[in-house]
Amino acid sequence: MVRVKHILLVAIIFYSFLSCKNETSTETKAQVPSVFNADESGKEVADVLKEQELSVSALKKKLVREGYEVFDYVDPKTKDTILMQQYFMAFLKEGPIRNQNEEEAVLLQEEHLAHLSKMYDLGYADISGPLDGDSAIKGVTIYNVPTLKIADSLAHTDPMVKAGRLIIELHPWWAAKSFRLR
Repeated sequence: MVRVKHILLVAIIFYSFLSCKNETSTETKAQVPSVFNADESGKEVADVLKEQELSVSALKKKLVREGYEVFDYVDPKTKDTILMQQYFMAFLKEGPIRNQNEEEAVLLQEEHLAHLSKMYDLGYADISGPLDGDSAIKGVTIYNVPTLKIADSLAHTDPMVKAGRLIIELHPWWAAKSFRLR
């Protein structure tokens, strides 16, 4: 029985790896135009780069209209225009009220995770997770909102924060748009 479970687990991991690899390959082709040759429709390199620049420009205008802080620069190595956006990094730190019984703590954790899920669904948070170890910082959430005031308001609606089990420390943080974690 253990051997069957092991084989099944290996098959699932292998299938997941293959499906992720295919998905990434497709996404990469769609997002990164070939700048070394004319593409299938006969566009020259300059045309492809001009289209890419317009999309960065359009995104920048949209973000500025929505109140986000942004700037762009040209990467000296790739000559690509990189659009930077200000995000807000919330450090979830150990709060002063940690005397909840086990049942209350479990309920708060469930509500905390539901809150984070809602933040993702609404597009307000991009990434979140706990930290390992005995640090006073228990986790991090990156808010994708225009202002520190909005990020602070959203972070303070977290049930763990409302209960005093966690406190929030917010910092502006800059990251390039459309870059993925590596």
